[in-house]
Amino acid sequence: MEHILDILKERGFIAQMTFEDELYEQLKSPTTFYVGFDPTADSLHIGHYIPIMAMAHMQRAGHKPIALMGGGTAMIGDPSGKTDMRKMLTVETIDRNVECIKKQMSRFLDFDDDKALIVNNGDWLRHLNFIDFMRDIGSQFSVNRMLTAECYKARMATENGLSFLEFTYMLMQSYDFLELFHRYGCRLEMGGNDQWSNMLGGADLVRKKENEKAFACTFQLLLTHDGRKMGKTEAGALWLDPLKTTPYQFYQYWRNVDDKDVEKCLALLTFLPMDEVRRLGALRDSEINEAKKVLAFEVTRLVHGEEEAKKAAEAAEALFGKGAAAANVPTLEVSAADFAQDGRVSTMLVKSGLCKSQSDARKQIEQNAVSVNDRKISDPASVLTAEDIGKDGAMLKKGKKGFCRIQLI
Repeated sequence: MEHILDILKERGFIAQMTFEDELYEQLKSPTTFYVGFDPTADSLHIGHYIPIMAMAHMQRAGHKPIALMGGGTAMIGDPSGKTDMRKMLTVETIDRNVECIKKQMSRFLDFDDDKALIVNNGDWLRHLNFIDFMRDIGSQFSVNRMLTAECYKARMATENGLSFLEFTYMLMQSYDFLELFHRYGCRLEMGGNDQWSNMLGGADLVRKKENEKAFACTFQLLLTHDGRKMGKTEAGALWLDPLKTTPYQFYQYWRNVDDKDVEKCLALLTFLPMDEVRRLGALRDSEINEAKKVLAFEVTRLVHGEEEAKKAAEAAEALFGKGAAAANVPTLEVSAADFAQDGRVSTMLVKSGLCKSQSDARKQIEQNAVSVNDRKISDPASVLTAEDIGKDGAMLKKGKKGFCRIQLI
């Protein structure tokens, strides 16, 4: 049977790991590992999807995942990748976000019979005694070494610097590993490569305090071929919650990725065999569109289910005149009263989510990026008529990727 680390390497997940030879040996036997998720929003986004997929691969290979909800660490805020201190969240907001994320996780991992666990670090971090914690845990950390971490160096170079509150984040995350080792025999922390310094702290802490083997392994961040972070849309993040990013919008994002990113995305974001990934990735010119359709369908299926993936695919075909599933196209329903009060095209662009604001909508119209029923709209003051909408609705388009059907109710 192929070793799980070789599988993850071949698919492009692995960035860094500690004690590689020892970790290979450790993972020949069932091993409990964890990945942390800070609940700073009420939904996971596509940036979380890489570690989730890696967790699923690990579970399929016989290892036990712990999805650690950061109900405690979210009260501090991770300084990694941030130029300023994160917004302080209330306990109520954090707890609500944790519950929302827990529901999403069950789509990706098998939690039956404790094959995977969801744990909240608020259960231990919120009740720590400061002096006891600093004597027991703080004494194990070198400030000199901590200051060499990229997340701290970058923040100290900014105008507002680094708060002491955020400086303690590494200690808290490291303590999580020690606590999970005590409670569940956890031996490995996995996560995004921006967490490398924090994860080293945790593995080192377990080794120092318990004289036991502990490991860290990071994953590549989801980047485009030219180094930009993937998963950013005009409406913001690409969320896994269908109420924040509809299955159709989600599907369309992957349907329109750059040709150069298709093979990488297929390897990281789907369970397709690597022979098939390489075959699809090798397609060129117009044929690469078939690979993009496979990518879009597979990722949407994993995140939103088979039925929603089929609807999204049919809607995309309908929009380009190749199918009859127009009912699945994203639709904005507008009451007759609201339409009579304001039927401007710019207003429909904002209400449909195709534009962020009226000024954005006007700008898009002036740039000839907007059409109604394939008729270009060039006047920012243009108003839809009842004839435009008719019985079947008006098809509002922005650019090549933005579509919404306007329907009167």
